[in-house]
Amino acid sequence: MMNMGMKNQTEITEFILLGFGDLRSLRIPLFLLLLIIYLVTMTGNLLIVVLIVNDRHLHSPMYFFLGNLSCLEFCYSSTILPRILASFLSSKTTIFIRICIIQYFFFGGLAGTECYLLSVMSYDRYLAICKPLHYGILMNSKRCQHLAWGSWFNGFLASAMVTLLMSQLIFCGPNVINHFFCDSSPILKLSCSDTQLISMLIFLLSSAFTLPPFVLTVMSYICIISKILRIPSVTGRQKTFSTCSSHLIVVTIFYGTLMIVYILPESKELMNLNKVLSVFYTILTPLLNPLIYSLRNQEVKKP
Repeated sequence: MMNMGMKNQTEITEFILLGFGDLRSLRIPLFLLLLIIYLVTMTGNLLIVVLIVNDRHLHSPMYFFLGNLSCLEFCYSSTILPRILASFLSSKTTIFIRICIIQYFFFGGLAGTECYLLSVMSYDRYLAICKPLHYGILMNSKRCQHLAWGSWFNGFLASAMVTLLMSQLIFCGPNVINHFFCDSSPILKLSCSDTQLISMLIFLLSSAFTLPPFVLTVMSYICIISKILRIPSVTGRQKTFSTCSSHLIVVTIFYGTLMIVYILPESKELMNLNKVLSVFYTILTPLLNPLIYSLRNQEVKKP
């Protein structure tokens, strides 16, 4: 009888991703919009990476981290958007559970990496503006590599921990995910297993990957703004504000939406809002990165 019960529990092998199914009447406009966003995101981030690698004037810590961020956003968009685009072209909205968990692994790893990488970039700007005489020593090549690779390693280590526990869950129905990608919360809601441990782990990791980096970023910009206000030249203040404001826009959107979705207690209102907020950190942020850093940065725009 126990074997029969386990067999019944493991019969579900696929999830149904509803995606933007409630907007089927806008299927073609949404497909074209997301396709344009995907192409612009991929092209923009790829061009930034190629430009930084080939231009010796951009071989500095700031552009080293920007290159890492662009590479990350390139992979990030490829993890989410192709599946969404395919769902608009096909009536099939199912996804194998193992594929769903793999998608979450890459999403979680890349999102965690970006949390730390954005804070590293703000710290780099703080040193460059507030500690210019010591910048070359404090942000040398070896330290830059350690900070970048540490961000990648910690992001994927945390995601691997969650994915390992998630892969052991049993799903016995229902199998409908009201989301456009495989996120942790809707997956856990469908499990017949005890998800208390994994839910606690996700909350702790989400807090560790958003709150400390966000606080570090805010503190860095408080110091930067204080330093900028003491610059006598109006042109100098404008140039520094231009460099920092672009990063601050992306940081605010990214951390803000992540903290609302993963840290705040779930409520009926937030559950309905989470899909909308997810668009910001999965689709909008990778799009803004190449646009803001290329259009607002004079060094990148130089021929």
